[in-house]
Amino acid sequence: MVRELGENLRRGMRWGLAAAGCVALVAAAGCVMNESKPLPKVNPVQADRQIPQDELLDVVVHPLDPGIPPNLDPKALDKQRINPDIRKAESRYVAALLRSTLETSGQWGAVRVAPESAQFIDVIVSGKIVESTGAKLALDITVKDSTGRVWINARRYQTPPDTGSYKTDAALKARDPFQNLYSAIANDMVAARDALQGADRRDIRRVTQLEFANDLAPTAMSGYLAKDPKGLVKVARLPATDDPIATRVERIRQRDAGVIDTVNGYYANFSDQMNASYGQWRRASFEEIEKEQRALNQARTRTYLGAAAVLASVFVPNQCSPYDYNCQRVQSAARYGGAIGGTAAFLSGLKKYADAKVHAQALKEMSETFQSEVAPQVIDVEGRTLKLTGTAEEQYREWRKLLHELYLEENGTPVQVAPEATPPVPPVPVAADAAR
Repeated sequence: MVRELGENLRRGMRWGLAAAGCVALVAAAGCVMNESKPLPKVNPVQADRQIPQDELLDVVVHPLDPGIPPNLDPKALDKQRINPDIRKAESRYVAALLRSTLETSGQWGAVRVAPESAQFIDVIVSGKIVESTGAKLALDITVKDSTGRVWINARRYQTPPDTGSYKTDAALKARDPFQNLYSAIANDMVAARDALQGADRRDIRRVTQLEFANDLAPTAMSGYLAKDPKGLVKVARLPATDDPIATRVERIRQRDAGVIDTVNGYYANFSDQMNASYGQWRRASFEEIEKEQRALNQARTRTYLGAAAVLASVFVPNQCSPYDYNCQRVQSAARYGGAIGGTAAFLSGLKKYADAKVHAQALKEMSETFQSEVAPQVIDVEGRTLKLTGTAEEQYREWRKLLHELYLEENGTPVQVAPEATPPVPPVPVAADAAR
């Protein structure tokens, strides 16, 4: 009898320990977090020689497409971690950081950020934000030159952050967490340019000049460009060095470059103002996403193992004799302990799911707070006010119209002004003596 009771106790203890082991495993699950190591730094390739002036290509980076899916309600956008106002700000900020990376490499001529209507440039960089959080940046980038040659065709660039930049405010200010991505784009552009012959690079510059002239004075400057069998624009002939129309067009082109410089200065200033608060927001975003993911992992593990512990306690095989009350008490205690422990773990898992939602909500609130810090800015160009948000493109189109008017005025052609735009001024009476 004593031996049988001891065996029942040992059997009950084994089931109890098994249930306790499940609970202990549940408690420990998800607690280990792999520490993110800083990524190896990728830097833009620096120019190791002086590039000839007639091969030094100018670059314009257009503000990126924010990548906001149409027809999505706010809840769907939140699920994809897309805040439209922040994305619009990022479209300018990312372009400014890429411009800075290209400029510091010393591989290019003038590098600017300008609206999409600035098209008559040697090399144009455009793209789309696919994903942008503190934990990941993904961009689709396209690069082409003025001849129509595509250097990079909608190539996907994506990377996790260099978490070393998130460690301190000084580190965050010193290097952008996603600088590797900008450096990779810059290096691919250099590789694409170096694959061209020197004559090809010189042709790009000539084509840019003649395309600008043809847009400004299509009648006078037609016939200088043609297309080759591949569809690329090439120089058919060059205007005379002393051609007065070409001289006027080039002078106006310099004015246009000045306006683009001013617009670029706006984007640079916008980026500088946005840098500190955006860096803090992105670091907080990274931390919240890490916490949310950890909570979800813990929730899944605890829920699954908790349910397993409950099932294990319920389906403990009955090995006691119907008349062995001591054995039945031990077995019931084991089942009860496993059920209690498993249920507690299951409820803990549900709490972790709730914690994940709290972190997601915190990220949303930070996004909403951040968007108030990136309000549109206004800049004055040539006496015209440019609001560089959605209206920047429209304002630059107006500037392009003004360039055409300047050309017509300098060429001696009267500019036709719409009556509704400028009301007629009544004639001023002139004395008869003065008239004679």
